[in-house]
Amino acid sequence: MTIPATPLHATVPDSAAGRRFDAVLAELFPDFSRSRLATWIKSGDARLDGREVRPRDPVRGGEVVTLNAALEVQTHSEPEDIALDVLFEDEHVIVINKPAGLVVHPGAGNPAGTLVNALLHRDASLNTLPRAGIVHRLDKDTSGVMVVARTLPAHTALIEQLSSREVHRQYLAVVLGSLVSGGTADAPIDRHPRDRIRMAVREDGRDAVTHFRLRERFRAHTLLECRLETGRTHQIRVHMAHLKHPIVGDPLYGGPLKLPKGATEELIATLRGFRRQALHAETLEFAHPVTGEPVRCTAPVPDDLRALVKALHDDTVAAADRER
Repeated sequence: MTIPATPLHATVPDSAAGRRFDAVLAELFPDFSRSRLATWIKSGDARLDGREVRPRDPVRGGEVVTLNAALEVQTHSEPEDIALDVLFEDEHVIVINKPAGLVVHPGAGNPAGTLVNALLHRDASLNTLPRAGIVHRLDKDTSGVMVVARTLPAHTALIEQLSSREVHRQYLAVVLGSLVSGGTADAPIDRHPRDRIRMAVREDGRDAVTHFRLRERFRAHTLLECRLETGRTHQIRVHMAHLKHPIVGDPLYGGPLKLPKGATEELIATLRGFRRQALHAETLEFAHPVTGEPVRCTAPVPDDLRALVKALHDDTVAAADRER
């Protein structure tokens, strides 16, 4: 299924004389990816002075380029009326606070009830964008802020910002162990060589950098503020486990439950009842894809994570009182 669009026109500048048509087309229409433009050249939907040309054909300068940018439906999921906590919205982007437990993309075992289904209900035109405009993801049981593009130009601009590491992504994580200082995990990540569900630190992996600093120390745990420099799958979870400080409740990388010696009953119950990784995408900051103005959104800490931090804090205070 395709969605017709009004033809777009542009004039080739004289300074482009002698250059390849595909390269000039990419500069004239930067809102579209090179692969999409290449498809339109081959189909005859991108023309030079009304005629079909090959990608490598040179331009002279002064010709009129016509682009019949008919957009195909990219996402075939069904819209579903699922409530969204919207932190910021305009005609170009939507920023949401994703709750823990909400799957982002439909897939095996989750054909419906996902963030994509909810987004399509809110804005049906998102079906013309790759992944319904989602440019980055959070794991099912990670809560917090995400940005979604509503137009192709916004999608392209946000992808470029993420690729050039210009998006500020700050997380909160409760990890095992009482750290004495922050630091940086600079360790490449790729798929685990034997377990295809897990990721792992590997010498032949893709570069991955996570900066972290202490937000609050407890007796046997630490609340960390983590900043992503890169965005690999499970990055913070893998890096903290690699540093021997796995995230509390992490079913893949956290290991068995460990209780501090002499823990309060409240803390024991809270730790045993915390069934997800204690990871929350707290703040996201990016340049607006159209205006260039900074957009900064913060998602409030969810109740379960707030209760965990409180129980750890109260346990630490109680232990200090006993020592007096």
